[in-house]
Amino acid sequence: MATQAEEDYIKAIFKITERNQGSASTNAIAEHLSTSAASVTDMIKRLAQKEYFNYERYKGVSLTPKGLNLATKLIRKHRLWETFLVENLNFSWDEVHDIAEQLEHVKSESLVNRLDDYLGNPKYDPHGDPIPNAEGKFTIRTQFSLMSMNKGEEGVIVGVKEHDKPFLQYLDRLGINLGTKIKVKNFIDFDHSREVIIDEENSTILSHKVCNNIYVKKNQFI
Repeated sequence: MATQAEEDYIKAIFKITERNQGSASTNAIAEHLSTSAASVTDMIKRLAQKEYFNYERYKGVSLTPKGLNLATKLIRKHRLWETFLVENLNFSWDEVHDIAEQLEHVKSESLVNRLDDYLGNPKYDPHGDPIPNAEGKFTIRTQFSLMSMNKGEEGVIVGVKEHDKPFLQYLDRLGINLGTKIKVKNFIDFDHSREVIIDEENSTILSHKVCNNIYVKKNQFI
């Protein structure tokens, strides 16, 4: 059985490889976990011995089927707890990540399955991330970054790429959340920002970085 620290590494590598579609470098893991490369190297050796990781020098780390299974369970618990905190305890979406980081290490599968049933078996968490079911399967939908939308296109916000508190609070101030309707009104060539209309009422400018971190389901796919 993995320790809490080991589980943190396993989940970190899952997230890094999910984005990069490959392996995770020692430096990427160290940056993700805010630790030293030397500490990462020691943990990689330990988890490779436990058959959670595959490690190739100069190529990085990838999860074995055993590691992927554990990572998926951790993701499932984390996202279910985030959903519970928002829907039942009135936490905002920018508050729940750190709390769910603690709760995801609860070992009881029975508790997690009952939590899932209590919530109505949600497919997505408060940030729009897919929640794996008890068999480890994710529900994948067609979505696009706001940055990829053309002038005049409309859609509904279904997720965010980044979960940082300042970013989520910024979106709150703009009145942007999951389910918000958005239309691209104009492009600003100077800095690649976008002028958008929110919920058919308010017009605002979103930077290139913000647009890249917002996922939208376009109207033709709704």
